[in-house]
Amino acid sequence: MSSLLLLAELAAIAIIFAGLPLLYLWTRPGYSFFQKLNWVLVFMTFDLIVFGAFTRLTDSGLGCPDWPGCYGTSNPWHAIGEIQLAEANMPTGPVTVIKAWIEMIHRYLAMTVGALILVQVGLAFGKIKPFGKAPLFGSLGLLLLVCIQGAFGAWTVTLKLQPIIVTIHLMLALILLACLTVYAQQSWEDQSTAVCTIRIRPLSAQLLLAAAIVLFIQIFLGAWVSTNYAVLACPDFPTCMGAIWPETNWGEGFTLWRQLGLNAQGEFISPVTLQTIHWAHRLFAVMVLIVLGTLAWKASQLAIPVLSGLGRFAKLLLTLLVLQLLTGISNVVFQWPLVAALMHTAGSAALVFCLVRMSYWASWKPFVQKKMAII
Repeated sequence: MSSLLLLAELAAIAIIFAGLPLLYLWTRPGYSFFQKLNWVLVFMTFDLIVFGAFTRLTDSGLGCPDWPGCYGTSNPWHAIGEIQLAEANMPTGPVTVIKAWIEMIHRYLAMTVGALILVQVGLAFGKIKPFGKAPLFGSLGLLLLVCIQGAFGAWTVTLKLQPIIVTIHLMLALILLACLTVYAQQSWEDQSTAVCTIRIRPLSAQLLLAAAIVLFIQIFLGAWVSTNYAVLACPDFPTCMGAIWPETNWGEGFTLWRQLGLNAQGEFISPVTLQTIHWAHRLFAVMVLIVLGTLAWKASQLAIPVLSGLGRFAKLLLTLLVLQLLTGISNVVFQWPLVAALMHTAGSAALVFCLVRMSYWASWKPFVQKKMAII
């Protein structure tokens, strides 16, 4: 199959996949089509992150060892002969019919998000007159980000699941989710009307920023654990290999540019290195619980009736922290079950979403609560 024909078929698949949510949105009443599309993009990106984790956890990342197609075709049906031959030669290898479908569905979902962002750009361009250029520039930024994300998706395959590439691929997906959420919660349509909305911002933006930084560091450490397959390097909890502080090799553990399963010298990575990677994620989890727990408590204290939304997200943040703790421990105690691992990744994405939504009530200026006397 020629490259142009392959790209045309993949584009047609993306258009079909993107057309389904667009048709659904067109038939739903309430809110504007533009606003509904923005929130659907948030939802689909969240789903894409979870399905990406499913692809990685089922070892399907190389189910189709080329990119963007599968053995030069647009779907595994057309490449069934090559896939079955590869599976026969290596039954426990990375290429099977099921893994090929999992990998291609992941790519189809990614293409769908990209196609919907293109629709978003077109709608934002058509709204320059009522909303100004900010929505268009923001949407173009999202398009650039999803293109970079796609490039790292390609390198994930061509560089054979190199840990730093796969880790950056996940981090960029979460950054895309955060940016889409920021974009969706903007009030451009309210600004285009004569209605003046007063927003109370009692939450400290400094504390929220600190929480976001700590969370993203922890997610990077968690992705580094997963992409190096170091989850079971410490098979016990709360100790690691029976020790309160296990043997570590920080230099080798955080040498970022190297092949999967190998150190910088091309030798097999040592068990101590894997323990170090795992242990770093556990240690930093304590910092995450402290900082994000403090944020949840502060937000709940500020959640007066008029700020009920902030109160709901404060409770959600606390619930997600507990779930992350439980699923993280379950990954160790129950030897990395698929459901717990997927929930752990989904919880990370949900925490990112929650922090971005809480930024709606955040301000860099100190909040002074004034008591009003009723005469």
